[in-house]
Amino acid sequence: MKAIIFDMDGVLVDSEPHHVIIEKKIFAKLGLNITDEEHSTYMGKATDLMWKEIIHDKNLSFNSADLVKQTVEESKIHFAAQTDLVAMSGLVQLLEILTQKGIPMAVASSSGQAIIDILLEKIGVKKYFKHTVSSELVGGSKPEPDIFLHTAKLLEVKPEECLVIEDSTNGIRAAKAANMFCVAYNGGSAGMQNQSLADVQIEDYSELEEIVYRMFNCDE
Repeated sequence: MKAIIFDMDGVLVDSEPHHVIIEKKIFAKLGLNITDEEHSTYMGKATDLMWKEIIHDKNLSFNSADLVKQTVEESKIHFAAQTDLVAMSGLVQLLEILTQKGIPMAVASSSGQAIIDILLEKIGVKKYFKHTVSSELVGGSKPEPDIFLHTAKLLEVKPEECLVIEDSTNGIRAAKAANMFCVAYNGGSAGMQNQSLADVQIEDYSELEEIVYRMFNCDE
């Protein structure tokens, strides 16, 4: 292994409940009845894909681009107003260690770039990552592997040399489709997400530290 790619929502910061609130607010405005179970299937997918699937499945006449724009604007306002967002427990300590070990790291998220920037600044971890990549820039959304393959190129490593940290079913599927080793993190609000396809499952970042030492041949 030569590099680590982190998902953001639910992995670096417990932001998934916020996304649910934002999306439910928009669903209500549009008069859409989306169950919690159905809503959970969109976790890890880019906003544009979520809206395209909803429009198709429910035979709606809405314009997906307009709904994406509305979601992004609502998200910017919501997250900019938050004062209690913090990095996941143990994350900053781990990032410090990985930085000292010289392990290159990147963020690959289905959130828009503006939201990625806001959240990473809010929790104070942006400085640790060489690249931050949004799926809106690279084509197919998770569960397609596009974002992870693109991020590996930016890191100048082969896909099989990347360790991915994910929490959602779609993100895990994307990582495995990219032929990357995937660690499923279950320390946030993954909820109904199926993490069985991951190579390893953890609930605390201290567990990831042990895995990294082993897979990156680091001295503890």
